[in-house]
Amino acid sequence: MRHNLEQTLLDKITDTPTLAARIQTWKAEGKKIVFTNGVFDLLHLGHITYMAKAAELGDKLVIGLNADASVKRLKGESRPVNDQSNRAAVLAALFFVDGIVLFEEDTPRDLIVTLMPDILVKGADYTIENIAGAKEVLANGGEVKTISLVEGYSSTSIINKIRANSVTG
Repeated sequence: MRHNLEQTLLDKITDTPTLAARIQTWKAEGKKIVFTNGVFDLLHLGHITYMAKAAELGDKLVIGLNADASVKRLKGESRPVNDQSNRAAVLAALFFVDGIVLFEEDTPRDLIVTLMPDILVKGADYTIENIAGAKEVLANGGEVKTISLVEGYSSTSIINKIRANSVTG
């Protein structure tokens, strides 16, 4: 019989102070903390591959998830398709994700400075100079890495395909 699986998933989704305390505990245990962030609106193969590769770089994978207001500013009024609670719950279901925290700002720079991961990861469509929080992580002795994206996958392209099919179908 499974223990309370729903509670286990919900425990991954937390606020910044709680996650910062967890990270300090993990670091005291010698764990290497990896951080990445994104919208993760419609989870697809590109997201899964990217996050799995990020998780392999350390012991604990922490996700900064853009809150709904941030997504609207960055992607437009029609986004996100899934609200922040749904997106966080789906990410929590991934076995290689250890912590999820929402952020309201357009970039996770302040969140990264607070959490101070050992490794900061973004997609290879970013240069290290353009990654929010990179300067601070490097100054703290951490690493910044980019991961190649799986070609042909994006939430925007999936949404556009659905819209095109609904018009023609």
